[in-house]
Amino acid sequence: MMLRRTCKETAAILIAREDRKLSLTDSVALRLHMTVCDNCTSFERQIASMRQAFARWRKGDDDSPG
Repeated sequence: MMLRRTCKETAAILIAREDRKLSLTDSVALRLHMTVCDNCTSFERQIASMRQAFARWRKGDDDSPG
């Protein structure tokens, strides 16, 4: 069981996590990678921000005029 993931693999796992429950191996590998990689941590925050923005948009809670 290889737990070391590249940033590219980690990004794919982060995106897949939006649609499905991760396997135990992917979950552990993700946690390990995220503890040492600031870039992937930033990408995870960006995904969360987009998820929140889309949720607000679907609800019609847009603060912009028009």
